[in-house]
Amino acid sequence: GGFLTIPRNSDAPKAFNWIQKIAVTESKNGIPLIFGHDVIHGYKTIFPIPLGQAASWNPATVEQGARIAAQEATSAGIRWTFAPMVDIGRDPRWGRVAETLGEDVFLASTLGASMVKGFRGDDLSSPDSLAACAKHFAGYGAAEGGRDYNVANIPMGQLYDHHLPPFKAAIDAGAVSVMTSYSELNGVPGTADYHLMTDVLREQWEFTGFVVSDWNSVMEMVMHGFVEGDKDAAELSTNAGLDFEMHSTALGDNLQQLIAEGKVSQERIDSAVRRLLRVKFAMGLFETPYSSEKEEFLKDEYLQVAKQAALESFVLLKNENSVLPLNKKQKVAIIGPLAEVPYQQLGTWIYEGEAKDSRTLLPALESYLGSQRSNIRYAEGLPYSRSKDRAGFKKAIRAAKKSDVIVFFGGEEAVLTGEGHSRGDISLPGAQQELIDELAKLNKPIVLVLLSGRPNTLEGVVDKVDGLIMAWHPGTMAGPALVDIIYGEESPSGKLPITWPKSSGQLPIYYNHKATGRPPTDDNYTRIQAIDPATTWQHAPGNSSNLLDYGHRPEFPFGFGLTYSSFEYSDLELEQQKLAVGDTLGVSIQIKNSGNRQATEIVQLYVRDLIGNVTRPVKELKAFQRLSLSPGETRTVEFK
Repeated sequence: GGFLTIPRNSDAPKAFNWIQKIAVTESKNGIPLIFGHDVIHGYKTIFPIPLGQAASWNPATVEQGARIAAQEATSAGIRWTFAPMVDIGRDPRWGRVAETLGEDVFLASTLGASMVKGFRGDDLSSPDSLAACAKHFAGYGAAEGGRDYNVANIPMGQLYDHHLPPFKAAIDAGAVSVMTSYSELNGVPGTADYHLMTDVLREQWEFTGFVVSDWNSVMEMVMHGFVEGDKDAAELSTNAGLDFEMHSTALGDNLQQLIAEGKVSQERIDSAVRRLLRVKFAMGLFETPYSSEKEEFLKDEYLQVAKQAALESFVLLKNENSVLPLNKKQKVAIIGPLAEVPYQQLGTWIYEGEAKDSRTLLPALESYLGSQRSNIRYAEGLPYSRSKDRAGFKKAIRAAKKSDVIVFFGGEEAVLTGEGHSRGDISLPGAQQELIDELAKLNKPIVLVLLSGRPNTLEGVVDKVDGLIMAWHPGTMAGPALVDIIYGEESPSGKLPITWPKSSGQLPIYYNHKATGRPPTDDNYTRIQAIDPATTWQHAPGNSSNLLDYGHRPEFPFGFGLTYSSFEYSDLELEQQKLAVGDTLGVSIQIKNSGNRQATEIVQLYVRDLIGNVTRPVKELKAFQRLSLSPGETRTVEFK
């Protein structure tokens, strides 16, 4: 089958070739191995985390980043990546939301397909083609309570509407493998789900690639309580449609006996082997089993693409009194635990990314400001994001007092997101809010730049800051990209790929929810602070689908993002007012840059089926288009 992960700090290409030579020249049939690795958002040149890339709403940028990741990884001997992750991420408590492409099925499908195309390149048999693996099949993003590995209970209609389409899009784009989920779906662990692996993948979608388990997930079915031991796990997972077991050895240890007992058919084994061989032939491994051993990392052109990806991922969420962009003459206090963090800026799942390769904020500021770099004062305030040590507060406040504006770099270290790293309280960790409270007492403009793998709730914070940028974990080129955005060399263009809650108590919250029989409005219920305990009648607060303490609106909605300019929408036109089944509707609208700066708008088209025998969401994204306009320029955008 394959070989997973050469230890770090080894000479990977030589090691891979040494192992491959054994497989090709010493094994019975001389079948080459496929070498796999987690190449999630870059190999050596690290791009923004996938959730950050999704904020670009730019399929071309996502594809280009995946192509560079493939070129670097294949130069090290790797030909198979466990990406893209196309699980729908609706719950930011879940640590792996950082790996998702957001909460929307259309956006995730579009960008997931782009990532597959980038990994694959023009020809799967090319030495720089990286075979893609769509994961985790299926419903992993709906894990209960946002707790990793937890159960998922998804009605069949919702499964087909929201969770399966991104996998189909990835397969149609050229993914040759699919990874099963750790979680169980409606009582059945993903690694033994016959409906998913056989009915859906093989019969409905006619998928000809292979299915691989997630790490040890075959044996974890014992802990689920689905099987008694490894023999039963091997039988059920193989008969359900699993072709390739990752890490554990239940299949290798038990299949020969299971075949002899008639519990697993020879044809099922032949089918699994056939699928894997088909992929290996398509990858050209029989003709070219060895790598060139010429590693090519961190090229200048790679770094420039990584910087552009970071620029497009940043989302401007607040900009009161046009506090941004800054100008070089302003005295600026750079404060916060995530201002100068060469490793943390890379984000989760970066096995080969190294801090020494990061371009960080302070050197980028010095380079940009030149002779005016003395206008920058830096004090971290807190040594790391979770710290509650207030010893650095005084130095931070002194720096702030001597400055015109405060830029606070907060959020979460990379380790707080990723696999197994779920949080119940997703507010700013440590004493960050306390430090912001102290800085706010100085009555100076504050810009909050968040580096995080998820939306962080900002109760008690958002009202104290004048500017707010969500930077995610931006990757290798975070520093230069942040400087360009903060000082206005580039205008922010990112839009949220996930709904931003006011509090963890609002979760789950997502834009494409159902109306319910009593949909909330801004005036059909009374907020908790306005309820008079002495005089309010039982039903006076209102009976609608809301939360008395947080209402029904999020902090920031899906698809939201500001820029340094402004746009006007006008003249919406529909080609026709009635549609027959199978008809295509043409929609056009005029967009004008009504500000005084070049800027990019992401025009989004949503639809709603108002009446149906199965209820539909209040709105669903069906198309989007990036549009760069000069000041005063007007352009017509058309959708079909």
